[in-house]
Amino acid sequence: MSTIDSVLTETRVFQPSADFVKQANVPGMAAYQALCDEAERDFEGFWARLARETLQWSKPFTRTLDESNAPFYKWFDDGELNVSYNCLDVNLANGNADKVAIIFESDDGTVTRVTYRELHARVGRFANGIKALGYKKGDRSIIYMPMSIEAVVAMQACARLGITHSVVFGGFSAKSLQERIIDVGATLVITADEQVRGGKTIPLKPAVEEAFAMGGCEAVRNVVVYRRTGGKVAWTEGRDLWMHDVEKGQSDQCEPVQVEAEHPLFVLYTSGSTGKPKGVQHASAGYLLWAALTMKWTFDLKPSDVYWCTADVGWVTGHTYIAYGPLAVGATQIVFEGVPTYPNAGRFWETIQKHGCTIFYTAPTAIRSLIKAAEASPDHHPKKYDLSSLRVIGSVGEPINPEAWMWYYNNIGGGRCPVVDTWWQTETGGHMITPLPGATGLKPGSCTLPLPGIMAAIVDETGEDVELGKGGFLVVKRPWPAMIRTIWGDPERFKKSYYPEELGGTCYLAGDGANRDTDGYFWIMGRIDDVLNVSGHRLGTMEVESALVAHPMVAEAAVVGRPDDLTGEAVVAFVVLKRARPDDAEAMEIAKELRNWVAKEIGPIAKPKEIRFGDNLPKTRSGKIMRRLLRVVAKGESVTQDVSTLENPAILEQLGKAL
Repeated sequence: MSTIDSVLTETRVFQPSADFVKQANVPGMAAYQALCDEAERDFEGFWARLARETLQWSKPFTRTLDESNAPFYKWFDDGELNVSYNCLDVNLANGNADKVAIIFESDDGTVTRVTYRELHARVGRFANGIKALGYKKGDRSIIYMPMSIEAVVAMQACARLGITHSVVFGGFSAKSLQERIIDVGATLVITADEQVRGGKTIPLKPAVEEAFAMGGCEAVRNVVVYRRTGGKVAWTEGRDLWMHDVEKGQSDQCEPVQVEAEHPLFVLYTSGSTGKPKGVQHASAGYLLWAALTMKWTFDLKPSDVYWCTADVGWVTGHTYIAYGPLAVGATQIVFEGVPTYPNAGRFWETIQKHGCTIFYTAPTAIRSLIKAAEASPDHHPKKYDLSSLRVIGSVGEPINPEAWMWYYNNIGGGRCPVVDTWWQTETGGHMITPLPGATGLKPGSCTLPLPGIMAAIVDETGEDVELGKGGFLVVKRPWPAMIRTIWGDPERFKKSYYPEELGGTCYLAGDGANRDTDGYFWIMGRIDDVLNVSGHRLGTMEVESALVAHPMVAEAAVVGRPDDLTGEAVVAFVVLKRARPDDAEAMEIAKELRNWVAKEIGPIAKPKEIRFGDNLPKTRSGKIMRRLLRVVAKGESVTQDVSTLENPAILEQLGKAL
């Protein structure tokens, strides 16, 4: 097998247990199919029913979907509601007031619990405080904070007042911060003195000062600072205010501002192929509806669950599955400040054991690094901890290699917890293609089937559906409520990026290559530009990476293409071993073994032309591998692009040396 088809031969299928199906929110494939059939039969009626059942409206909608200005779709647009009201006040009214909303685990292990009543009061005080400063519906704020209860409070307070927020990940540079302040037109910045990660303090307020010094941020009237560490920071009287001072003397009760369903809840920046970040704009009602529904469907969430998503609020996962989704369904959730390997590699497993976590949602990058850590540090292997409370485990951020999936399933899930391998994007607002734990048979490495109402397909360059087993472009053929509304301030780029004319202009192009097997299961093959053409064969980088990681010596691998005179494109693999990086002589031998291994796993066409070994791979601070930089390194060129989001820049020099 010499194409991306080989991954589709996965024969392992793990069905949900009869006991799990019996108690599931979507119990079995018949229940899943019934929802899909309802959406097929009456598309608008399906979404209208769910919107009325799931959300509290101050002004009910009468129009479900407006397609008159496609692809600028509008959902429930004559209705009004408030997102914060739906997340907090509703829980006070339905008996959840004294239920724990957040279990906050700080970097040093200190635990703080906050009930829905307490969270509602904190949001009310802070919202009243920023309202007293003159901020109102239609204003924009930048939130640049560590993982904390305060970050959730800031986001919810903005939503309560109709202020559109843009959260910037605390690991981003001052330059990134400045660009976002300017692009979104922020007049308020909410930050902290410092953040704490892995026992180290990292400055945040100083980065804000640096961003201001670059110019262009003059519209910002106030900088509100959460005192996390008490670290010394520069201060501008009149502009800078402590968060606790803003809240002082304010009432716990803040009347929520009712907004139109299409009112922008947030703008979140994501990297684009041009290098200029794109401000993905999300609407209030459709986004919250999907956040709540996917909490119930994908995670099978029950009132008794203790849920933990390990993402940062600076990413869309932290928006949908920390700041909004869990609160909208009255969940108890863990919010975690630290890193998975501090003070040791057992931190995640200890936290699950300590809090009786039942639903755990993390990234393949974290899983792979913890596989390596477990091998290196047997004392902190997950089998040393009691993980019996878990009932659902999930994966997010990128495709998970089948062997990493199996390790996760066996070592964390104990061979009994369904793995929900979720495919979605910043732009989609929530899960799109994912197993439902009480319905879907699981195949390691496949995100399986689209959620009800999501009309996903795989097409060729002309927009025609491809037959099962053939690779192509992943698209969504009908709009859905949580979809991106536009790129902030750049509607033309929105149309060109996501609704290209070649595909008819009304079909959402995800930017991912995918394949579909004979069971209809979707397999994500990486970004469209991560599908290589080697001697006329389409080859997914994800497939080669999966083959490499399946080798017992390999901890992590990233694969990119490089122009080649003979084959058009050559496969270049960057590999991290489970042991120390080999010297040149040994590296030649190991590279030969790995090339033969890939040839055996996939076919000779997939053999990497070159393999380079490193201590690590270049990653963003959220743990995503920066393949665009590896493409430059593979060509032997100097990296001139922005590396402000790169956690370990020195690794590029190491990987730049060819064998």
